[in-house]
Amino acid sequence: MLMNKEMIIPVGIRTIELEAESVGGLKNYINEDFVKAVEAIALCKGRVVISGIGKSAVIAQKIVATLNSTGTPSVFMHAADAIHGDLGMIQQDDIVLLISKSGDSPEIKVLIPFIKNFGNTLIGMVGYEGSFLAMQCDILLNTTVKAEACPNNLAPTTSTTAQMVMGDALAVCLMELKDFNSADFAKFHPGGILGKKLYLRVEDISAKNEKPCVFPDSTIKEVIVEMTQKRLGAAVVTDGQEKIIGIITDGDLRRMLEKTDSLDQLRAKDIMTKEPKTIEGSALAVNALDQMRTSNISQLVVEADGIYTGIIHVHDLLKEGII
Repeated sequence: MLMNKEMIIPVGIRTIELEAESVGGLKNYINEDFVKAVEAIALCKGRVVISGIGKSAVIAQKIVATLNSTGTPSVFMHAADAIHGDLGMIQQDDIVLLISKSGDSPEIKVLIPFIKNFGNTLIGMVGYEGSFLAMQCDILLNTTVKAEACPNNLAPTTSTTAQMVMGDALAVCLMELKDFNSADFAKFHPGGILGKKLYLRVEDISAKNEKPCVFPDSTIKEVIVEMTQKRLGAAVVTDGQEKIIGIITDGDLRRMLEKTDSLDQLRAKDIMTKEPKTIEGSALAVNALDQMRTSNISQLVVEADGIYTGIIHVHDLLKEGII
């Protein structure tokens, strides 16, 4: 039977409120064991092997991905596959993190003695303090919730959200402890838009562009020809040593035509904008975008110690997916 439309919004809100309450309750479990878990992982010479069964296995994979991307080497091991050969991935210096809501799943109970025999530190992330996993682990991360958001209190909903949040808390604490910064983050995210925002530099883009340049005494015709040929909507005015003096944009040309009918006596220096907005080639491309937005312009002159090295245009950033 389909749900009455009038019930959909209240049920959605109730679900979010239940999960939010449970997540908020996790702060009561950020205790000495949590500190021990963070310190043990930070000092670990091996990897963090994270395992679970069912929905907890899915959460385990997410935590593995988060830890790997933030500088903590981790690997996923499915609890059911572990006793059929995958236990071989656990090395002497590894720490094992087992995730389970009940802590009493058959696969978990079978797996624990083998891990204990290996001598690896065992961290249990579990939602029941009286469970086999809670009793056997070396360090307990408590993710107990009052109830699932599921109306039957059966489908893992609130409990898996709590597990994910606890995993994020671990990851963030480890980042802080290791002083993991944006430069470190960029090393592990070289692909996609996120990677480009973190590592792509202005000079990487401007080097691909033409370098329109005129001199103070260049005629208006010479300026127009240079801008037309280089197709960047601007030309930089420099002295004989490539020192930046000004810039002439399409807008400058339009404003000039509105003010005068005679172009014969005009020179580049007469219509240029002095002290144009510039950016160092070593700056991040995303910073160039911020500067363009702040100044409401579409291009920046790229420089190195005051010397003209190129132009970066907003279209370049659009092409690279920065925008």
